[in-house]
Amino acid sequence: MEQQKPKSRRGFASMDRAKMLEICSKGGKASHAKGTGHEWTKEEAIEAGRKGGLVSRGGRGKLILPQQEQTNPDLNSKQNNT
Repeated sequence: MEQQKPKSRRGFASMDRAKMLEICSKGGKASHAKGTGHEWTKEEAIEAGRKGGLVSRGGRGKLILPQQEQTNPDLNSKQNNT
């Protein structure tokens, strides 16, 4: 059996945490200075968290929409007939 070489950490992954944070911080500041940075609104953050929670826990990998967003063929046909 061949002996595999241990994977070496290269690039960004090989840096210490403080150096990574320094580089990330510079990138974020530069994007906001350029005008291309994104700041989340409270509503966007809530929606993203809701979707993430549904996928990771509630949906077992499937996105489950709340009841008001799901389409129900029976309700649609009754609404069209009135």
